[in-house]
Amino acid sequence: MTGLPHDIVGVLRAIGRFVLGGLASIGRVVLFAGRAVAHAALPPYYPARLIEQIIVIGWFSLPVVGLTALFTGAALAQQIFIGGSRFNAAATVPAVTVIGIVRELGPVLGGLMVAGRVSSAMAAELGTMRVTEQIDALTTLRTDPLRYLIAPRVLAATLVMPFLVLVSNVIGVLGGFVLATTRLGFNAANYLDRTMSFLKTDDIVSSLVKAAVFGFIIALMGCYHGFHSNGGAEGVGKATTSAVVSAFILILLSNLIITVVVFGSR
Repeated sequence: MTGLPHDIVGVLRAIGRFVLGGLASIGRVVLFAGRAVAHAALPPYYPARLIEQIIVIGWFSLPVVGLTALFTGAALAQQIFIGGSRFNAAATVPAVTVIGIVRELGPVLGGLMVAGRVSSAMAAELGTMRVTEQIDALTTLRTDPLRYLIAPRVLAATLVMPFLVLVSNVIGVLGGFVLATTRLGFNAANYLDRTMSFLKTDDIVSSLVKAAVFGFIIALMGCYHGFHSNGGAEGVGKATTSAVVSAFILILLSNLIITVVVFGSR
């Protein structure tokens, strides 16, 4: 290294610091996730907090998830019809629409919409509690913040997301069905028959597995960044932004991994 120019040495040091910093961040997130899972699995439990988070994450996210799926399903059917018509394959609209919605667009878009709503809210709430010393007060009162604040959120999001994605899939397929039968000239009975004939159990399993993983990521990122925020109001704002961005990236990355590695041959 002594024979290298100083500029190259500086670049290598910067790259090294970046890589080590990234690995350290990944390690902190993994340790936090492990602690959150352990606290969610072991007593004591807080069922009231869990039910509260299920309502906040699940019920209040239904409108945005449902509208997103409805518009996406209709737009997807229209685009498939246009593309298929160029190759005399317009009849593939029901099959491609249901597969595209159930395997990819339903869980991914649903996860992204919930992440934008839930991860930011969790980060803002926990960040505010951190900077106003409410989390420290819980520790003073001999209440474990991870068990009381984090575990119910992580568990609720993991349990609720499959339900949200299931609803999203149904509404998305319905959106494609409505547009295809009202604007594209498809027979309703034939459309439904082709939809059901092409939908397989593996498609539904893949969708629900992705949903559970996405739910865990959404809650984990919101809780992690909010729990470790500092610097007053500015720190809370940065934590909120970081939670949403990191949740988006991890959802897309995990979707690729699950699609290619776990269900790539199905």
